[in-house]
Amino acid sequence: MTEVSSGIAPYIYVSTRMRVRKAKLIPREEYIRMLNMGLPEFTRLIEEMEYKREIDELAASFSGVDLIENAMSWNLAKEYQRVIDLAPGEMKGFTRDYLHKWDIQNVLTILRGKHLGLSDGKIRAVLVPAGALDAQALDKMISESSVDRIVETLPIKRMAEIISEHLPQATETKSFGNIENELYKYYYATLIKAARSGMKGGEPFLKYVIFEIDVKNITNLFRLRAQANTEFSTMSVWIEGGSYKPDELERLESVENLDEVIDVLKKKVKAAALGDALEALREKKPIYAIEAALTSARLNQMDKVSKRNPFSISPMLVYLERKRYEVSNLRALARGKQAGLSAEILEKYLVM
Repeated sequence: MTEVSSGIAPYIYVSTRMRVRKAKLIPREEYIRMLNMGLPEFTRLIEEMEYKREIDELAASFSGVDLIENAMSWNLAKEYQRVIDLAPGEMKGFTRDYLHKWDIQNVLTILRGKHLGLSDGKIRAVLVPAGALDAQALDKMISESSVDRIVETLPIKRMAEIISEHLPQATETKSFGNIENELYKYYYATLIKAARSGMKGGEPFLKYVIFEIDVKNITNLFRLRAQANTEFSTMSVWIEGGSYKPDELERLESVENLDEVIDVLKKKVKAAALGDALEALREKKPIYAIEAALTSARLNQMDKVSKRNPFSISPMLVYLERKRYEVSNLRALARGKQAGLSAEILEKYLVM
């Protein structure tokens, strides 16, 4: 049941706490310094940061980069739970709905890992129990003997129904892409419904959800355009509820002229950050650079919305996403350094 709080004081308190947390995240200049470190020096630095407690807790079970990855995932999950506990009133419900994306990511990771025959340990290392499915629930799913059994025991009924419906096709094509598309459609439809339920703070939350849908659809559009000779219909890829209708996006997927695509997309863009990112994409770029530009635009827009709505869910969403990318960046640095990648290559995959 949604917790009820009276007055604006709890919202002021939580928003202030989120800004303090955000200010403690790793700045760009520190990432630049990390890029030029060797793995031992980088590891020592991580052990001196806020991840030390989780590293100490897991040191008996893991070592090296595996220890760093698991400690960061565990730290992120615990921090998200602390944020939910802090959230007042309706903000708690919105936050839980928003973090449901981690349930989708975790379940897909388990399904793909089992399908590829990965060990339970390798699957567990990349999970982040930050949604409704906690570490115990995810461990139970990992222990199941087959993909079918995992779906049967999935406690989130609607997710299980969607996966069951599309599992035969996924098994036949050896791809979980369509299941992923359908799960995210369900996720964003749930967010829109929550935002429009009449609860306090719903309007700024709805605006952000629509913006996130736009970014996800545009990202998928550029991914599809990067794939040569797409002969099948891509209508199932597009998420409804954003600024662009699925048939508009479907048409743009086949338009050869990049400037025309950018012009059409910009006509409906209300967020300056996204408009600037689209303008920068007129020069043909690799897909990883496009995704990084759109991700940065999304985070920058979140910052702007947070400043306009200082005592709403916005400061919380900003912190949750920035924290997520801090963990993602540090994990990428650890794995990249272990693989011997250069600083120049690693920098391309960081969100700063």
